[in-house]
Amino acid sequence: MNGNEPANPPSEIAQDPAGEERAPEKKSLSKRTKTILAVVAIVVLVGAAAWYMRYKSYGQYMQETNDAQIRADLSVISPKIDGFVDAVLVSENEDVKKGQVLVRINPTDYRSQTGQAQAQIAQAEAAADNARSAIGVQRAQIAQAEAQLAAARTQAAHDAEEVARYRPLVEMGAETREKLNGLQSQARQSADRVRQLTAALAAQRRQVSGMQAQVREAQARGQQARAQLNAAQQDLSSTELKAPVAGRIGDKTVTAGQYVQPGTRLMSVVPLQDLYITANFKETQLALMRPGQPVEIEVDALPGVTIDGHVASISPATGAQFSLLPPENATGNFTKIVQRVPVRIALDAAPDARKLLVPGMSVTVTVDTRGADGELEQIQEQQDAMGAAN
Repeated sequence: MNGNEPANPPSEIAQDPAGEERAPEKKSLSKRTKTILAVVAIVVLVGAAAWYMRYKSYGQYMQETNDAQIRADLSVISPKIDGFVDAVLVSENEDVKKGQVLVRINPTDYRSQTGQAQAQIAQAEAAADNARSAIGVQRAQIAQAEAQLAAARTQAAHDAEEVARYRPLVEMGAETREKLNGLQSQARQSADRVRQLTAALAAQRRQVSGMQAQVREAQARGQQARAQLNAAQQDLSSTELKAPVAGRIGDKTVTAGQYVQPGTRLMSVVPLQDLYITANFKETQLALMRPGQPVEIEVDALPGVTIDGHVASISPATGAQFSLLPPENATGNFTKIVQRVPVRIALDAAPDARKLLVPGMSVTVTVDTRGADGELEQIQEQQDAMGAAN
């Protein structure tokens, strides 16, 4: 052995304490790792391809938002008249029917107003009847005056004829002038009487016109009294506040003995049978959304339950346009913000599910817009055709 060589040269193959070789085992582990990675990559690629195919055929048409709530058109119960509340006939959260009496206001004052209006109507009708009776009497007097005038005219004509007949006789000396003067005097008296009776007849006829005006005035007072009676009867009927729709009582603030004024909010009737959903979708989600499309609804209060619905209508403007101070982008700095458009969704819920829903609940809605697939291409084709025509 050469003195420069080590006493125990290192072995080219490392051995473990048991004397087994480890290098081949490393090569074997490396191959398995590569195989696992390849399988994982294939699975990922297959999963991505499946996800992409599902997205292209289904997912891209599903428009979802959680900016949605259940709503109802609440009916606020307010009186038209003022007065003290005699009775409150419903309690909080009670179900009521349409037309059911909810509150009664003391009707005493309004009954008195009704009676007063009825008395005024009777008074006006009596005045009209009296005026009509007076007209009847006046017409009889007019008929009598006409007869007297006719007789006076006959007498005046006779007297005038006598004067004409005696005048030649006087000129011939067959009759005395005193006789002629007497006949002339009588003729003048007859003519004066005719003028007097004519004037009296005209005055009596004018009195008929005045009496007819009295009838019309009494009729006008009667119409005014009937209008007051109608208003008093409406006020009397308004002492009973009835439910305008079927629903459930909420927000009740009225109590018996309370003095209420017109417009005072007493309670609300919530029509639970007419619930709907207002979902605020982004404007970028509305391209294929149309009324009638099916909707899946998930209510936060009913975990695991999916309720069906359909798109009822789409708002004619964004929510910002209906705000108290709509944006004015023409002034100041402009920052583009994706707007939201309210979409009304009708509920197709089963009766048991509908009983558990109340306005204000949060929901998540998903609209299936596959029914409008291809409409964007049609719109673009129409635009291209219009551009080519121009």
